[in-house]
Amino acid sequence: MKDFAALFDAIDATTATSEKVAILVSYFRSATEADAAWTVSFLLGRRPKRLVKAPDLRVWAAEVAQVPMWLFEECYAQVGDLAETISLLVPEPETSPGGSLAWWVEERLLPLASMAPDVQRQALHAAWSELGGSSRFLFNKLITGGFRVGVAEGLVVRALAQVSGVPSDTIAHRLMGQWEPSASWYAQLIHTETADSDWSKPYPFFLAYPLEAAPETLGDVHDWQGEWKWDGIRCQLVRRRGRTLLWSRGEELLTGRFPEVESSAEWLPDGTVLDGELLAWRDGQPLPFSELQRRIGRKTVGKTLLADVPCHLLVYDCLEAGGMDLRSEPLRERRMQAEALIGALPSGATIGLSPIIEATSWTQIVLAREAARTQQSEGLMLKRREAPYGVGRKVGDWWKWKVNPLTVDAVLVYAQVGHGRRAGLFTDYTFAIWDGATLVPFAKAYSGLTDAEIREVDRFVRANTLEKFGPVRTVKPELVFELAFEGIQRSTRHKSGLAVRFPRMARWRRDKPAEEADTIETVRALLST
Repeated sequence: MKDFAALFDAIDATTATSEKVAILVSYFRSATEADAAWTVSFLLGRRPKRLVKAPDLRVWAAEVAQVPMWLFEECYAQVGDLAETISLLVPEPETSPGGSLAWWVEERLLPLASMAPDVQRQALHAAWSELGGSSRFLFNKLITGGFRVGVAEGLVVRALAQVSGVPSDTIAHRLMGQWEPSASWYAQLIHTETADSDWSKPYPFFLAYPLEAAPETLGDVHDWQGEWKWDGIRCQLVRRRGRTLLWSRGEELLTGRFPEVESSAEWLPDGTVLDGELLAWRDGQPLPFSELQRRIGRKTVGKTLLADVPCHLLVYDCLEAGGMDLRSEPLRERRMQAEALIGALPSGATIGLSPIIEATSWTQIVLAREAARTQQSEGLMLKRREAPYGVGRKVGDWWKWKVNPLTVDAVLVYAQVGHGRRAGLFTDYTFAIWDGATLVPFAKAYSGLTDAEIREVDRFVRANTLEKFGPVRTVKPELVFELAFEGIQRSTRHKSGLAVRFPRMARWRRDKPAEEADTIETVRALLST
């Protein structure tokens, strides 16, 4: 556990990617296979879910720290992170902890999930009496399900490739799909002669960078393929050994949740892997993402929901055909293969091709982007026709060019203290719009302001609080902000009757009094935009 804590501290102490890779290489070369397996799992975000209820953690930590609950809660409000608060308040042990990372995870951490509360309490008291410093902090982060570390998946892959001598692309592929961390799994991960025989695995996804320059800077328009950027679930359909598996970009197995798509996939030949987007779909066009959300997370889907929210897979790319990996082939070749496969499906199939935007000039591409919302699209994807299908996010071959966001001027009405780096400052805001003479809560936003602006708003909130409801403060409705968001739709769950996608603060409208903020009628007009 000490070595894992030292790894975390070393990574946290640098922002240089080369140094992070060197730190990881050094760790993996000396770690046991079991410890390395759990480390890979945690670094890739495969951490356990919350194992102990947060209220219980606070009470038990206050007991060990011998502080009253009110004082513990005040400390928590200032620190903003429960795991760190516990680590700071609980007295340090007199001796350093023993036991490997694998032992602490398998023998002390994971068993907490099946313990009764009184047994959990005893187990945590014992752990806190043995663990100190960064080891205790990381143990607490794993308990709360909030463990994160500042290292990208690509750096982990690079480090493992250096340690093993196995190509990075092979390591990335082996890390896809479902696996359980263990010494034997790690040995297979880095073994140079291990046959990649897990037939169910998808390929690592290729990702795009945002296009911030004019599209003309990309060169000849004929070298590029334009596509609509859909707002659904990016996934890979794997058809092998007579079975169909749907994998999300987050490496979640979706098989069984979209039976209408899987039924159509039975017509595909074995040895087929398609990259595409799952969308809620009716009458030849996508439905809002909120409809798709009704299907997300459902392990089983009833007949009523299947009828209310039919789904469709729009295919972008063909990564494997006839059992052959096509990723090194140019996009134009892979697209032809996808067209042949989809074209052979029977009429009425729920798998189709995502259309290509036919354009002979960048002006036509620009006009297509401006019309994206009429297609229920977020914007455009621009892909180099000669590009292979890469791994992860690489600059140059794939670009995403989203439409400009919609905007609304809204009034700050509620504020709440943030967490982590923003602990102790009011940074979480609720905004309202006018419905006649009444301000109606419309959206919440947390990002978009500079640190200086956050401190200024914090001072305003403290000086202009009207009421307190637990951690939430009602403030004088005086500050106006321009909110930007990607989409808007009707909602029965919000007082305004409206819901927006990805709201953030675009700018502080110091020039505008609250009385001139937008009205609900103005915002409703955006529904047809």
